[in-house]
This record gives sequence, C-alpha cells and structure tokens, in this order.
Amino acid sequence: MEKYSQYRDRASGIAPFLPIPTVSAGIYFPVHLFLFFIRLPLLLAAILTYFLFLQWLPIGSLGKKASLWLILGVPGIWWIDLQVDGVKKGSLAQQHRSRVPQPQSIIVCSSTSPIDALYLAAIFDPIFTASYPSTRLLQPVSLFQAVLNAFSQPRLQPPPSAHLVDLETLVQQHPSRVIAVFPEGTTTNGRGILALSHSLLTAPRSSKIFPINLRYTPADITTPVPASYITFLWNLTSQPTHCIRVRIAESLHNTSRAPADDGRSSESVQDDTASSTDTLLASEDSDGTNAAEKLVLNKVAEALARLGRVKRVGLGVKDKIGFVNTWSRRHR
Repeated sequence: MEKYSQYRDRASGIAPFLPIPTVSAGIYFPVHLFLFFIRLPLLLAAILTYFLFLQWLPIGSLGKKASLWLILGVPGIWWIDLQVDGVKKGSLAQQHRSRVPQPQSIIVCSSTSPIDALYLAAIFDPIFTASYPSTRLLQPVSLFQAVLNAFSQPRLQPPPSAHLVDLETLVQQHPSRVIAVFPEGTTTNGRGILALSHSLLTAPRSSKIFPINLRYTPADITTPVPASYITFLWNLTSQPTHCIRVRIAESLHNTSRAPADDGRSSESVQDDTASSTDTLLASEDSDGTNAAEKLVLNKVAEALARLGRVKRVGLGVKDKIGFVNTWSRRHR
C-alpha cells in the first residue's frame, strides 16, 4: 500500500480511504455463498418495493420505519448497540427526551456506509443533506439520494443545478423534522474523522446539534471507494449477521452565531443566501472562519472522534479525490 502513503494522515498514519479487507470465509464459503444468493433477491425486492411504492403511499411514519427496518433486517442487521452520553444503559426510556434528537435538532453523523442513511431514517426520519467543502450551504436530498451518495464520487463543489440552502432556513422550513448533516462531505472507512465542512456554522444558535457515530461489525460494509456496489452487496448479504454500534453525544450549540441571528425571517435568510452565494463559495484551502467558528467545528469533530474511538485526521475531500484517481488508475 506504499502507493497510497500520501493519503495517510501524517501525524497518526491512519489511512481513512482504504477499503477494509474482508476476512476469508475459509471452509464456510459455501454457507456465505448460500446466504448471498438467498438474501440478495430479497434485499433488492425490499428496496425496490419501498422506494418505488411504499414511500409514496399514506402508510404513516410508523409504516415507513417498519419497511426500513425490514430492509435492514434482510441482510442480518439484527443487533443495535445504542448508547447515549450521560445515560446509563437500559435507562434511556426513563430519561428526558432532550437526550436524543427531536424536531428542529440537527444530527451530525460521520459518513462511512449506505447503511448510515437507512438507519437514521428508520429511527429519526430526518431531512437529509449533502455538504461540500467549498460552501457553507447544503443541498437537501432524499433518502434514496443520501444512500447513493455513499457510493458517489467526492465533490469539492455542488452540482450546478443543486438547490442550496443554509441550515437555519432548513430548520425554519421543516419545524417538525430533524435535519441530518454529513459534514465530512464524503465517506471513509470509519478509522478517522476528516476535516468538517463549514455548513454547520449556519445552524441557528437555538438548535441542538447531536454528534452521532455509527460503527459496524464487521467493518467491511463501509464504502470509502466510490461505486463499490458489488463488493458492498457481497459483504452485506453473505455474512450471517451484522452489528451497528450507535453512540450519541450530548447536544452542542452553534455558539459562533449571535443570539439575534436566530430572529431573522426566512425571507431575509433567502435574500442573504441569494446575494452572497459567490462569497460563500471558496477554495477548500482557504479557511475563512473566525476563532468562535473554529471552536464550534473543533467541538463537533472531537465529539465524533471520541464517539467512534478514532482520531481526527488532517485530510479532506480534496485528498479523497486524489486517492480515488490513484485507486482508479491502479484498478483498471
């Protein structure tokens, strides 16, 4: 792997873009092959049924969440290890609801796998977004697009036709929903936290920000390499079972925003957004943040690293693009 040494973090040596190798099945390979051929058609049928039909029918939030849990259950995602900061195991139901994301809260999740979006949708039913390092604005996306983004090429800038908004506007437009943000802007193998985009800095000061980390066992269902559909489906459906380790941190606030900023109307936010899009778009190399904003981003990144028991790395989307280009040339 010497060819990819430039895409390791210099301080820790962590390589967040390399795919996790699958453990050899050995004598159990026929069992894995049997599970793959049994589960794959069922999984594809469940996915197509939900995204083509069920999500458009008036089956209610409970019906949609049950359908998503069915999709998760088919490949053997049976065990969820959930832990919330400040809450003893087994006593979550007895704690105040403020410990977990509620409407008008913002989920900040590290991005490693297509399962991220499916799990968050099955639990919180959030509005999903896509973040880019070149802008503080976000692109609202559907659940299906959020899943596909885990397989997509990393981008420094949003697509030209993308509808972009800031977090404050999104919270105002959807007061009864949670907002989900993947601030790293691309997927990793879960072994490090990349530099965060500045989209979090547009969150209203009053909204609670919940860092969430999802960790998978086995870890080979992460998708740090784009378009790894076949490998992902094999690793997902051929193994007997999977576990998701979910960690939710205590809520944070965007203290870089003045309290008066939350009083702006939706119209003024949209006017500011429209007039300052060119200003917000900047190169990934230029930081453009003040001390208060850096503090907010550092707190969120440190929380994500602590929850995942990993380290922050000095790499970002720009490095991922270089890695993907090198990987593609070698695996042609």
